[in-house]
Amino acid sequence: MAQNLSTVSWSSDRIDTFGIGTDNACYHKWWDGSRWGGWESLGGTFSSPVTAVSWGRDRIDLFGLGTNNICYHKWWDGTQWGGWESLGGVLTSSIKAVSWGANRLDLFARGIDNACYHKWWDGTNWGGWESLGGALNSGIEAVCWGANRLDLFVIGTDNACHHKWWDGSRWGGWESLGGVLTSPISAVSWGSNRLDLFARGADNVCYHKWWDGNRWAGWESLGGILVSSFSSVAWASNRIDIFALGVGNACFHQSWDGSQWSGWEKLGDNTFFSAISVVSWSANRLDLFGVATDKNACLHKWWDGRSWGGWESLGGTLISQLRNY
Repeated sequence: MAQNLSTVSWSSDRIDTFGIGTDNACYHKWWDGSRWGGWESLGGTFSSPVTAVSWGRDRIDLFGLGTNNICYHKWWDGTQWGGWESLGGVLTSSIKAVSWGANRLDLFARGIDNACYHKWWDGTNWGGWESLGGALNSGIEAVCWGANRLDLFVIGTDNACHHKWWDGSRWGGWESLGGVLTSPISAVSWGSNRLDLFARGADNVCYHKWWDGNRWAGWESLGGILVSSFSSVAWASNRIDIFALGVGNACFHQSWDGSQWSGWEKLGDNTFFSAISVVSWSANRLDLFGVATDKNACLHKWWDGRSWGGWESLGGTLISQLRNY
């Protein structure tokens, strides 16, 4: 199970979450600091979840895979939504979008030849889809830890993790980071030249690997009995929170505080169709979203720095299963 919701925050106490309705259109709900807006339809017809990214205040860009396997794009400019525009491609995974600077966007997806494809917006024009090679058995995870730096992670056909990077002038080759993995990679960076990776192993345990600026550590087990891919977030230096579904499809959480891992805690008895979407809009603040198995509504839970709030229903009727990878 992968994420069927995408959530973004472009300022303190502002949250925008996006899901696909039962009519396969994109739906949007937002928190403005005092209340939730209603679910609004943004149209479109999608076969994958929509990915949201923000590169500045009051700016959101959405990307989704249409039923014709083409990438579509829609944006909020602070005043209104633009229409869905076709960005072409013949793609077989959901879109991964990342931004490393104002008015800069990089998109990644798997093609019909199982290679990784890349398209970018430079502030003026879209580049074409370029092949970055590889033999992929998953979609692409992309993370940025500095201006003009990109790191990509995929599961190869050998079920190991493979890594490729952009250093500001050229792409490195695909390198194997090992492992025997059964979920897509979730990657997070909490500082310059720092990367942390999470994936499920063949034994359904969470495995973690990290880059400390000089070398890759080996895969370490973080335990658990897990049934979904992972969502990870860093809200401060040396702080990481990870989320996944465990047996029974309940949400489980584990955190790194700079010296040790907390161990897995269960966050209530609610059950979900897909992995949890998580966003942080300030230090010690976390907001979680998932599609509930009960009535396909969106559920929300938050950490305020002291305690977890309960799961609240945000309504909606969202599609439970979509092609992610």
